[in-house]
Amino acid sequence: MKIYIDADAIPGAIRDILFRAAEKNRIYTAVIANQRLKLPDSEYISGIEAPSGPDAADDLIVELVAAEDLVITADIPLADRVISRGAYVLNHRGEFYDIHNIKERLTMRNLMEDLRSIGIDTGGQGPLSHKDRNIFAGRLDRFITDYVKKTGDKK
Repeated sequence: MKIYIDADAIPGAIRDILFRAAEKNRIYTAVIANQRLKLPDSEYISGIEAPSGPDAADDLIVELVAAEDLVITADIPLADRVISRGAYVLNHRGEFYDIHNIKERLTMRNLMEDLRSIGIDTGGQGPLSHKDRNIFAGRLDRFITDYVKKTGDKK
């Protein structure tokens, strides 16, 4: 298993949780972005700079991801593409997207985008709370633990 982080809008606190998990569990973790990022010096964490352009980072993640990998993103269209490749998706608030809920999320995202395009204020999510960080950390830890139990392999 590898972890791929969609770095476009990942909060720093979530990135730190992921980096600690990568080190602790010795799991290769790639941070994908359209720009160079400052990352900790680690044999398990690497940055991959995507070409510039719309959705270039998303396209690169889809190209790299394999079945059983974990992608961290809140990007619903990217999550849909990743799930179709047999990978897992966890957003930064600790919600897993899967084949059972992704189409509903995609429909809702498209509806909200349509409403915003005609000038309706749809609000949005509030800032990431301490509770959100704890939920994310707990679900990430459980996912890794369950994966290791299932496969006996951390990578």
